[in-house]
Amino acid sequence: MTRHFQTLITAAELTHLGAASADLLLIDTRFDLADTAAGELDYAQAHLPGSHYLHLDRDLSAAKTGRNGRHPLPDRAAFAQRLAALGLRTGLQVVVYDAQAGMYAARLWWMLRWLGHAPAAVLDGGLQAWLAAGGATTAAATPRPAQPGTFIAAGPLNLSLDAAGLQRQLGQLRLIDARAPERFRGDVEPLDAQAGHIPGASNRLFKGNLQADGCFKPAQQLRDEFNALLAPYTPAQVVHQCGSGVTACHNLLAMEHAGLGGSQLYPGSWSEWSSANPARPLAKG
Repeated sequence: MTRHFQTLITAAELTHLGAASADLLLIDTRFDLADTAAGELDYAQAHLPGSHYLHLDRDLSAAKTGRNGRHPLPDRAAFAQRLAALGLRTGLQVVVYDAQAGMYAARLWWMLRWLGHAPAAVLDGGLQAWLAAGGATTAAATPRPAQPGTFIAAGPLNLSLDAAGLQRQLGQLRLIDARAPERFRGDVEPLDAQAGHIPGASNRLFKGNLQADGCFKPAQQLRDEFNALLAPYTPAQVVHQCGSGVTACHNLLAMEHAGLGGSQLYPGSWSEWSSANPARPLAKG
């Protein structure tokens, strides 16, 4: 029986699976918030053979209204069709990678689980780890499959919470903010309407999940670190957020990899919470 990967996959494991195998859907999610065309341009120059590209703004997000955050989730059924067009079918192993230590790949990993698709994993260490292991790249375009996949969204494996639900439960859960400490404190705010954080939130910059080589820390180390942050709450009482629901998925992936499943995502995150709604409380410091 073929092993399915549901959190992380190493470059060696991906090589063993066969990066261009018909039994694998490989997706590149490289992106740059400061230059939104950069990831797709980098993909055109060199990518893992057989990989398709999905753009954070265009493919992994819905239209912005000014009140729903910078990267609102797309319609589930429409996004499932988008992935089926790339060949996704139920049970097919998906591997997602980027060149930012999983910063953007984790978003798609979470979204796949949100659609009910369990065999999805992030390439640990990303493109850099692939190249360091001697993996090949190509500039050749990956053709769409002649026949689309049959995937249809099922019940979500990862849950989300909206702003109203989060506000009702403040003080009754552990809210973890994945942003940089200076943004969390409210010292600076380069992207969103106001500076600060949601009251009661704890700060864990997503980069704290990584080793110096850009790969995730061992599962037991992550488990120990998150257990210390969660106490006295259980993983099911944890909600993750960040600036726009992207890097929060990195913390959620780290918890899942550590065996601490069941936490939720607040997709709108600070960009939604802080946007022109005086009824939502804010904090600094």
